Amino acid sequence: MKTSARARGASALAALLLLATSWLGAPAEAQTTPSPTPVATPTPTLSPTPMPTTPTPDATPTPDSGASTGQTLDLIAHPAAYTEAKANRDEVFSSIMGSLAMIRGELDKAGLKPAGRPIAVFLEADDTGFTFRAEIPIDAIPEGKTQLSPTVKFGQTPASKAMRFEHRGAYDDIDATYEAITAYLDEKGVDVQDVFMEEYLNEVKTSDDPNLQVDIYVLIK
Repeated sequence: MKTSARARGASALAALLLLATSWLGAPAEAQTTPSPTPVATPTPTLSPTPMPTTPTPDATPTPDSGASTGQTLDLIAHPAAYTEAKANRDEVFSSIMGSLAMIRGELDKAGLKPAGRPIAVFLEADDTGFTFRAEIPIDAIPEGKTQLSPTVKFGQTPASKAMRFEHRGAYDDIDATYEAITAYLDEKGVDVQDVFMEEYLNEVKTSDDPNLQVDIYVLIK
């Protein structure tokens, strides 16, 4: 089985994901110097399921020194409903999608609407899988409320300087994108936090659907 970029590489991002071996199942535009982006093999563009048009983490572009594969920007925190979960490496995609579906259900019950695209913030990795926080932005947290249910709570999306990379293709193939990201960060000597985030620009049902669009954010120290 192919070794994931999250299991190799000298950057802090790779260190966070040292024990992970395989994955199996938008902010404002930043001005960057055009250059190849570390994406999986491009797939034909079909009609993805529409998602909310407001980008999840507002981002203020900042200049990037020299030609860059990623886009450097500032993430701005937004109110969000979230739940934390842990998933085995071969169940990451289904676990994230299930967590987001649960949050949507609780939002519907409370009469609250999403105010941005769903995200997953990866917090820890061990020899069995990943701990992540699934989040859906909302306009505002209801006054006096800290949670929607025992498992769905209110909080904020990440706020940090970050670099954004694109993955366009099946989630099963996302390792190739992370390999390119890790190589790029190591080459540029970027000092990153032990946290990264995936923003889902469209919705697909299975991890092998080639129409998936994901933006990956690496949080910079």
